Amino acid sequence: MKARVFSGVQPSGNLHIGNYLGALKNWAKIQYGYESIFCIVDLHAVTVYQEPATLRAKIEEIAAIFLAAGIDPKHSTVMVQSAVAAHAELAWMLTCVTPVGWLERMTQYKAKSAAQETIGDGLLQYPVLMAADILLYQAAIVPVGDDQAQHLELTRDIAQRFNSLYGETFVVPQTSLPLVGARVMGLDDPEKKMSKSAGGAGHAVALLDTPDQIRKKIMRATTDSNPAVDFETMGPGVANLLAIFQAFAEWTDDRMKAHFAGLRYGDLKKQVAEMVVSSLEPFRRRYREITAEPGYVAGVLEEGARRVTPVAASTVQLVKERMGLYTC
Repeated sequence: MKARVFSGVQPSGNLHIGNYLGALKNWAKIQYGYESIFCIVDLHAVTVYQEPATLRAKIEEIAAIFLAAGIDPKHSTVMVQSAVAAHAELAWMLTCVTPVGWLERMTQYKAKSAAQETIGDGLLQYPVLMAADILLYQAAIVPVGDDQAQHLELTRDIAQRFNSLYGETFVVPQTSLPLVGARVMGLDDPEKKMSKSAGGAGHAVALLDTPDQIRKKIMRATTDSNPAVDFETMGPGVANLLAIFQAFAEWTDDRMKAHFAGLRYGDLKKQVAEMVVSSLEPFRRRYREITAEPGYVAGVLEEGARRVTPVAASTVQLVKERMGLYTC
Protein backbone atom coordinates (compact mmCIF):
# COMPACT_ATOMS: atom_id res chain seq x y z
CA MET A 1 0.00 0.00 0.00
CA LYS A 2 1.37 3.41 -1.00
CA ALA A 3 2.02 6.04 1.67
CA ARG A 4 -0.40 8.95 1.64
CA VAL A 5 0.88 12.47 0.88
CA PHE A 6 -1.05 15.61 1.78
CA SER A 7 -0.20 19.23 1.03
CA GLY A 8 -2.17 22.41 0.53
CA VAL A 9 -2.08 25.97 -0.76
CA GLN A 10 -4.11 28.97 0.33
CA PRO A 11 -6.25 30.64 -2.36
CA SER A 12 -4.90 34.12 -1.65
CA GLY A 13 -2.29 36.16 -3.47
CA ASN A 14 -0.73 35.02 -6.74
CA LEU A 15 1.16 31.74 -7.07
CA HIS A 16 4.66 32.41 -8.39
CA ILE A 17 7.74 30.63 -9.70
CA GLY A 18 8.88 29.95 -6.15
CA ASN A 19 5.68 27.97 -5.55
CA TYR A 20 6.17 26.18 -8.86
CA LEU A 21 9.83 25.25 -8.35
CA GLY A 22 9.51 24.65 -4.61
CA ALA A 23 6.29 22.64 -4.66
CA LEU A 24 4.10 22.19 -7.74
CA LYS A 25 6.80 20.89 -10.09
CA ASN A 26 7.89 18.42 -7.45
CA TRP A 27 4.34 17.32 -6.64
CA ALA A 28 3.82 16.45 -10.30
CA LYS A 29 7.02 14.38 -10.30
CA ILE A 30 6.32 12.36 -7.17
CA GLN A 31 2.54 11.98 -7.32
CA TYR A 32 2.53 8.48 -8.81
CA GLY A 33 4.72 7.09 -6.05
CA TYR A 34 2.16 7.96 -3.38
CA GLU A 35 -1.54 8.25 -2.72
CA SER A 36 -1.58 12.00 -3.23
CA ILE A 37 -4.04 14.60 -1.94
CA PHE A 38 -3.52 18.24 -2.91
CA CYS A 39 -5.83 20.67 -1.17
CA ILE A 40 -6.87 24.29 -1.64
CA VAL A 41 -7.09 25.39 1.99
CA ASP A 42 -9.74 28.10 1.86
CA LEU A 43 -10.61 27.84 5.56
CA HIS A 44 -7.05 28.90 6.32
CA ALA A 45 -7.38 31.87 3.97
CA VAL A 46 -10.28 33.38 5.91
CA THR A 47 -8.23 33.84 9.09
CA VAL A 48 -7.96 37.30 7.54
CA TYR A 49 -10.74 38.99 5.56
CA GLN A 50 -11.15 37.85 1.97
CA GLU A 51 -13.53 39.50 -0.48
CA PRO A 52 -15.99 36.64 -1.11
CA ALA A 53 -16.22 36.82 -4.91
CA THR A 54 -12.45 37.12 -5.22
CA LEU A 55 -11.91 34.17 -2.90
CA ARG A 56 -14.26 31.95 -4.87
CA ALA A 57 -12.53 32.87 -8.14
CA LYS A 58 -9.11 32.25 -6.60
CA ILE A 59 -10.12 28.76 -5.50
CA GLU A 60 -10.77 27.67 -9.07
CA GLU A 61 -7.69 29.57 -10.30
CA ILE A 62 -5.44 27.64 -7.88
CA ALA A 63 -7.07 24.36 -8.91
CA ALA A 64 -6.43 25.13 -12.58
CA ILE A 65 -2.81 25.98 -11.77
CA PHE A 66 -2.40 22.61 -9.99
CA LEU A 67 -3.69 20.83 -13.07
CA ALA A 68 -1.65 22.90 -15.52
CA ALA A 69 1.47 22.19 -13.47
CA GLY A 70 1.01 18.48 -14.05
CA ILE A 71 -1.14 17.19 -11.21
CA ASP A 72 -3.09 14.29 -12.72
CA PRO A 73 -6.70 14.27 -11.43
CA LYS A 74 -7.12 10.66 -12.56
CA HIS A 75 -4.48 9.62 -10.03
CA SER A 76 -4.14 12.44 -7.49
CA THR A 77 -6.96 14.09 -5.59
CA VAL A 78 -7.42 17.84 -6.01
CA MET A 79 -9.98 19.18 -3.55
CA VAL A 80 -11.17 22.18 -1.55
CA GLN A 81 -10.87 22.12 2.22
CA SER A 82 -14.29 23.64 2.99
CA ALA A 83 -16.03 21.14 0.68
CA VAL A 84 -15.27 18.41 3.23
CA ALA A 85 -16.86 19.42 6.54
CA ALA A 86 -14.74 16.90 8.45
CA HIS A 87 -11.76 19.30 8.31
CA ALA A 88 -13.53 21.77 10.59
CA GLU A 89 -15.12 19.06 12.73
CA LEU A 90 -11.81 17.35 13.46
CA ALA A 91 -10.14 20.72 14.08
CA TRP A 92 -12.54 21.36 16.98
CA MET A 93 -11.84 17.98 18.57
CA LEU A 94 -8.07 18.53 18.24
CA THR A 95 -8.42 22.04 19.66
CA CYS A 96 -9.77 20.47 22.82
CA VAL A 97 -6.54 18.48 23.39
CA THR A 98 -4.09 21.22 22.32
CA PRO A 99 -2.61 23.42 25.09
CA VAL A 100 -2.91 27.15 24.40
CA GLY A 101 0.77 27.57 25.28
CA TRP A 102 1.74 25.41 22.31
CA LEU A 103 -0.14 27.75 19.98
CA GLU A 104 1.13 30.97 21.53
CA ARG A 105 4.72 29.83 20.94
CA MET A 106 4.24 29.51 17.18
CA THR A 107 6.55 32.01 15.48
CA GLN A 108 4.09 32.87 12.70
CA TYR A 109 1.37 33.63 15.24
CA LYS A 110 3.69 35.85 17.26
CA ALA A 111 4.87 37.73 14.17
CA LYS A 112 1.43 38.26 12.68
CA SER A 113 -0.30 39.14 15.94
CA ALA A 114 2.38 41.70 16.77
CA ALA A 115 1.68 43.45 13.47
CA GLN A 116 -2.10 43.79 14.05
CA GLU A 117 -4.11 45.80 16.55
CA THR A 118 -6.74 43.09 16.85
CA ILE A 119 -6.57 39.47 15.76
CA GLY A 120 -9.18 36.81 15.20
CA ASP A 121 -9.10 33.56 17.13
CA GLY A 122 -8.64 31.81 13.80
CA LEU A 123 -5.06 33.08 13.64
CA LEU A 124 -4.25 31.36 16.93
CA GLN A 125 -6.08 28.17 15.93
CA TYR A 126 -4.59 28.07 12.40
CA PRO A 127 -2.00 25.38 13.29
CA VAL A 128 -4.68 23.12 14.78
CA LEU A 129 -6.68 23.32 11.56
CA MET A 130 -3.50 22.49 9.65
CA ALA A 131 -3.00 19.49 11.92
CA ALA A 132 -6.58 18.43 11.25
CA ASP A 133 -6.01 18.67 7.48
CA ILE A 134 -3.08 16.26 7.73
CA LEU A 135 -4.35 13.88 10.40
CA LEU A 136 -7.81 13.62 8.83
CA TYR A 137 -6.27 11.62 5.97
CA GLN A 138 -3.68 9.79 8.10
CA ALA A 139 -0.99 11.32 5.87
CA ALA A 140 2.49 9.89 6.38
CA ILE A 141 4.35 12.53 4.38
CA VAL A 142 3.69 16.26 4.19
CA PRO A 143 5.82 18.14 1.62
CA VAL A 144 5.98 21.66 3.04
CA GLY A 145 8.63 24.35 3.04
CA ASP A 146 10.84 25.12 6.01
CA ASP A 147 8.60 28.06 6.94
CA GLN A 148 5.91 25.48 7.81
CA ALA A 149 8.24 23.06 9.59
CA GLN A 150 7.18 24.31 13.04
CA HIS A 151 3.52 23.73 12.16
CA LEU A 152 4.32 20.21 11.03
CA GLU A 153 6.15 19.53 14.27
CA LEU A 154 3.08 20.78 16.17
CA THR A 155 0.96 18.36 14.14
CA ARG A 156 3.19 15.55 15.37
CA ASP A 157 2.85 16.78 18.94
CA ILE A 158 -0.95 16.95 18.70
CA ALA A 159 -1.13 13.46 17.17
CA GLN A 160 1.09 12.01 19.86
CA ARG A 161 -0.86 13.73 22.63
CA PHE A 162 -4.17 12.46 21.28
CA ASN A 163 -2.77 8.94 20.88
CA SER A 164 -1.48 9.06 24.44
CA LEU A 165 -4.82 10.22 25.85
CA TYR A 166 -7.18 8.07 23.80
CA GLY A 167 -5.14 5.24 22.28
CA GLU A 168 -3.49 4.82 18.90
CA THR A 169 -5.63 6.79 16.48
CA PHE A 170 -3.48 8.91 14.17
CA VAL A 171 -0.51 8.26 11.92
CA VAL A 172 2.26 10.58 13.12
CA PRO A 173 3.53 12.29 9.93
CA GLN A 174 7.21 12.52 9.08
CA THR A 175 9.04 15.65 10.18
CA SER A 176 11.58 15.43 7.38
CA LEU A 177 10.78 17.42 4.26
CA PRO A 178 11.98 15.14 1.48
CA LEU A 179 9.72 16.45 -1.25
CA VAL A 180 10.47 20.18 -1.18
CA GLY A 181 12.30 21.62 -4.17
CA ALA A 182 14.19 24.84 -4.90
CA ARG A 183 14.02 27.84 -2.58
CA VAL A 184 13.44 31.05 -4.55
CA MET A 185 14.04 34.48 -3.04
CA GLY A 186 12.38 37.80 -3.86
CA LEU A 187 13.66 39.61 -6.94
CA ASP A 188 13.55 42.96 -5.14
CA ASP A 189 14.87 41.65 -1.81
CA PRO A 190 16.90 38.45 -2.22
CA GLU A 191 17.31 38.17 1.56
CA LYS A 192 13.62 37.20 1.86
CA LYS A 193 11.81 34.21 0.40
CA MET A 194 9.59 34.99 -2.58
CA SER A 195 6.06 35.45 -1.23
CA LYS A 196 2.67 35.44 -2.91
CA SER A 197 1.40 37.97 -0.40
CA ALA A 198 4.20 40.55 -0.88
CA GLY A 199 2.91 43.79 -2.34
CA GLY A 200 5.85 45.03 -4.41
CA ALA A 201 5.31 44.86 -8.19
CA GLY A 202 8.86 43.64 -8.76
CA HIS A 203 8.98 41.09 -5.95
CA ALA A 204 7.74 37.90 -7.61
CA VAL A 205 7.20 36.38 -11.04
CA ALA A 206 3.62 35.14 -10.95
CA LEU A 207 2.81 31.97 -12.84
CA LEU A 208 0.08 33.80 -14.75
CA ASP A 209 2.31 36.74 -15.73
CA THR A 210 2.70 37.36 -19.46
CA PRO A 211 6.12 36.82 -21.07
CA ASP A 212 6.64 40.58 -21.24
CA GLN A 213 5.81 40.96 -17.54
CA ILE A 214 8.27 38.19 -16.69
CA ARG A 215 11.05 39.82 -18.71
CA LYS A 216 10.38 43.24 -17.17
CA LYS A 217 10.49 41.93 -13.60
CA ILE A 218 13.66 39.89 -14.06
CA MET A 219 15.47 42.73 -15.84
CA ARG A 220 14.79 44.89 -12.77
CA ALA A 221 15.98 42.27 -10.27
CA THR A 222 18.47 43.26 -7.58
CA THR A 223 22.08 42.23 -8.25
CA ASP A 224 25.26 43.61 -6.61
CA SER A 225 28.13 46.01 -7.27
CA ASN A 226 30.17 43.57 -9.38
CA PRO A 227 30.10 44.18 -13.14
CA ALA A 228 29.72 40.51 -14.00
CA VAL A 229 29.10 37.07 -12.50
CA ASP A 230 31.79 36.06 -10.04
CA PHE A 231 30.97 32.78 -8.29
CA GLU A 232 33.38 33.61 -5.44
CA THR A 233 32.07 37.06 -4.51
CA MET A 234 28.52 37.31 -5.88
CA GLY A 235 25.76 38.73 -3.72
CA PRO A 236 22.44 37.06 -2.90
CA GLY A 237 20.59 38.72 -5.79
CA VAL A 238 22.91 37.23 -8.41
CA ALA A 239 22.88 33.88 -6.61
CA ASN A 240 19.09 33.94 -6.71
CA LEU A 241 18.98 34.60 -10.46
CA LEU A 242 21.41 31.75 -11.07
CA ALA A 243 19.39 29.46 -8.79
CA ILE A 244 16.21 30.25 -10.75
CA PHE A 245 17.92 29.47 -14.04
CA GLN A 246 19.42 26.25 -12.70
CA ALA A 247 16.13 25.06 -11.22
CA PHE A 248 14.34 25.48 -14.54
CA ALA A 249 17.22 24.25 -16.74
CA GLU A 250 18.29 21.44 -14.37
CA TRP A 251 21.95 22.10 -15.16
CA THR A 252 24.81 20.81 -13.05
CA ASP A 253 26.91 23.20 -10.96
CA ASP A 254 29.89 22.71 -13.29
CA ARG A 255 27.85 23.59 -16.35
CA MET A 256 26.45 26.67 -14.61
CA LYS A 257 29.94 27.91 -13.75
CA ALA A 258 31.30 27.24 -17.21
CA HIS A 259 28.42 29.07 -18.86
CA PHE A 260 27.88 32.06 -16.56
CA ALA A 261 31.30 32.95 -15.10
CA GLY A 262 32.21 36.46 -16.23
CA LEU A 263 28.85 37.14 -17.88
CA ARG A 264 27.65 40.73 -17.46
CA TYR A 265 24.48 41.17 -15.46
CA GLY A 266 22.37 42.49 -18.31
CA ASP A 267 23.09 39.35 -20.32
CA LEU A 268 22.54 37.16 -17.25
CA LYS A 269 19.09 38.65 -16.69
CA LYS A 270 18.14 38.21 -20.35
CA GLN A 271 19.09 34.54 -20.25
CA VAL A 272 17.26 33.96 -16.98
CA ALA A 273 14.16 35.70 -18.34
CA GLU A 274 14.13 33.64 -21.53
CA MET A 275 14.64 30.43 -19.58
CA VAL A 276 11.68 31.24 -17.33
CA VAL A 277 9.46 32.28 -20.26
CA SER A 278 10.25 29.19 -22.35
CA SER A 279 10.00 26.80 -19.38
CA LEU A 280 6.57 28.13 -18.39
CA GLU A 281 5.14 28.09 -21.91
CA PRO A 282 3.76 24.50 -21.63
CA PHE A 283 2.21 25.43 -18.29
CA ARG A 284 0.60 28.58 -19.73
CA ARG A 285 -0.73 26.64 -22.73
CA ARG A 286 -2.23 23.95 -20.52
CA TYR A 287 -3.74 26.58 -18.19
CA ARG A 288 -5.48 28.25 -21.15
CA GLU A 289 -6.86 24.90 -22.29
CA ILE A 290 -8.14 23.99 -18.82
CA THR A 291 -9.85 27.32 -18.17
CA ALA A 292 -11.39 27.38 -21.65
CA GLU A 293 -13.40 24.23 -20.88
CA PRO A 294 -16.55 25.26 -18.96
CA GLY A 295 -17.14 23.29 -15.80
CA TYR A 296 -13.96 21.22 -16.03
CA VAL A 297 -12.23 22.61 -12.93
CA ALA A 298 -15.43 22.52 -10.87
CA GLY A 299 -15.89 18.89 -11.91
CA VAL A 300 -12.37 17.97 -10.79
CA LEU A 301 -12.98 19.61 -7.40
CA GLU A 302 -16.35 17.90 -6.97
CA GLU A 303 -14.81 14.53 -7.77
CA GLY A 304 -11.91 15.25 -5.40
CA ALA A 305 -14.26 15.95 -2.50
CA ARG A 306 -16.29 12.81 -3.30
CA ARG A 307 -13.12 10.70 -3.39
CA VAL A 308 -11.74 11.75 0.00
CA THR A 309 -14.99 12.08 1.95
CA PRO A 310 -15.11 8.38 2.97
CA VAL A 311 -11.54 8.56 4.32
CA ALA A 312 -12.32 11.75 6.23
CA ALA A 313 -15.58 10.37 7.61
CA SER A 314 -13.83 7.20 8.78
CA THR A 315 -11.24 9.22 10.71
CA VAL A 316 -13.86 11.45 12.34
CA GLN A 317 -15.91 8.40 13.32
CA LEU A 318 -12.85 6.79 14.92
CA VAL A 319 -11.96 9.99 16.80
CA LYS A 320 -15.50 10.31 18.13
CA GLU A 321 -15.45 6.72 19.33
CA ARG A 322 -12.10 7.22 21.00
CA MET A 323 -13.29 10.37 22.78
CA GLY A 324 -16.62 8.92 23.83
CA LEU A 325 -18.67 11.29 21.70
CA TYR A 326 -22.10 10.24 20.47
CA THR A 327 -22.17 8.46 17.11
CA CYS A 328 -25.11 7.11 15.17
